[in-house]
Amino acid sequence: MKSRYALFAVLVLATACGGGQETYASIVDKAKNDKKLVIGVKADQPGLGLRTPDGAFAGFDIEVARYVAKELGVEPANITFKETVSANREAFLEQGQVDMVVATYSITDARKQKVSFAGPYFVAGQDLLVRADESALTGPEALNGKKLCSVAGSTPAQKVKSEYAKEVQLQEERTYSACVDRVLGGQLDALTTDNVILAGYAAQHAGKLKVVGKPFSTEKYGIGLRKDDTAGRKAVNDALQKMFSDGSWTKALQASVGASGFALPQAPQLERY
Repeated sequence: MKSRYALFAVLVLATACGGGQETYASIVDKAKNDKKLVIGVKADQPGLGLRTPDGAFAGFDIEVARYVAKELGVEPANITFKETVSANREAFLEQGQVDMVVATYSITDARKQKVSFAGPYFVAGQDLLVRADESALTGPEALNGKKLCSVAGSTPAQKVKSEYAKEVQLQEERTYSACVDRVLGGQLDALTTDNVILAGYAAQHAGKLKVVGKPFSTEKYGIGLRKDDTAGRKAVNDALQKMFSDGSWTKALQASVGASGFALPQAPQLERY
């Protein structure tokens, strides 16, 4: 009888340990033991995180994710990219649906209450995307009475309303590409988010859209990890530092958004905490 109870206990333990990420204290352990990672990325941001027609993913965030994963011991072929939108990034990390998020994910104090961040790996500035023939919208102060789009779960549109144009009409969409379609169609006047994201859309719709070119904030992109994964945060920061110093960061950025005319910045300073 005792042996049957022992066998039952072993089976229960094996079942509990087979569930995925929650069995590991850190992404470092997950990468070391499984040699696989699930990484949350955007799928509709040209130059940053875009799902291509063949189902693959391309862009600067994707290259950063691959580099970091390889430094953790996971080859590109063993990465599963999972589409995330701004509104579900924290939930995906908390639920273990992804091991890390590399998705134009701005580091904020509020988000630090739910997840850990490594980075920043890029510093962007908030700007406006408008139709190419638009001359009146020269900055956020000109948006009173206008219709402004951003995505659910993101912060830029609220920043415009609270700090620059209290009479702006805010419109939320699930994705940036939906905002772009409505600006192109004339239903909305502008899209606001980070300049590097907007540059990708402007390049995709050359001659039809333009970036105003007057950034009015600082957005620090971090790699999101599960809350309190201190070992993971250190390992990812170390990988980013290596990417900055060996030239891979600049090469990836140039290949991803250089064609848009976006002025390439220097690699940022990591903020280890």
